[in-house]
Amino acid sequence: MHVLIIEDNPDIIANLYGYLEPLGYMLDVARNGDAGISCATESFHDAIILDLSLPGMDGVEVCRTLRQQHRLATPILMLTARDSVHDKLTGFEVGADDYLVKPYSLPELDARLKALVRRARNEHVQSVLVFGELRLDLGTGHATRAGQPLELTPTGYKILTALMHAAPQLITREAIEREIWGDNPPDSDALRTHIHTLRQSLDKPFSYPMLLTLPGTGYRLMVPNEA
Repeated sequence: MHVLIIEDNPDIIANLYGYLEPLGYMLDVARNGDAGISCATESFHDAIILDLSLPGMDGVEVCRTLRQQHRLATPILMLTARDSVHDKLTGFEVGADDYLVKPYSLPELDARLKALVRRARNEHVQSVLVFGELRLDLGTGHATRAGQPLELTPTGYKILTALMHAAPQLITREAIEREIWGDNPPDSDALRTHIHTLRQSLDKPFSYPMLLTLPGTGYRLMVPNEA
């Protein structure tokens, strides 16, 4: 999972990195609210860890801005030293999905992050992703568009899965590269080649494209009225 940490305490940041990275998490960090909003809206993340007590713009305002102004649906786990019912209700009211009170258990934080992402991906309910004419069965690896089977390479399947999890939001080149190659992407522009191959199956036989490139930024899926 790719997680954004919005936290200003260097000791807490170090503890989160020390525990989560060995478990396979890919982490970004922002040390204040403005930086957190920029990072959350410019890159795809599976979840956000948000400290309530940030300098300047606090976590409540950051969460409210992400939900109301940017319409960001990424799951948010809020961290706080405040244990009152009022503070928890305030966090939920502005859009937080879960709440942990400091000091917290790192294994519990890991479990809550995974539960939030499973819920966001609807993995408890179904193993099938649907966006517009696209349908991807995660159990069988079978993909169709408008009922027609798509011939996907293993890498194309990974790219399409990442795109459908994020849809209709943007997913950056860097995030897709991490999905495919982890922390060791090839030096060459291999992603461009794989995207081209995916388009041959996903878009070429149909009347309009669904895979949109945002030059220098990333990719996203779009529906017919956008095309």
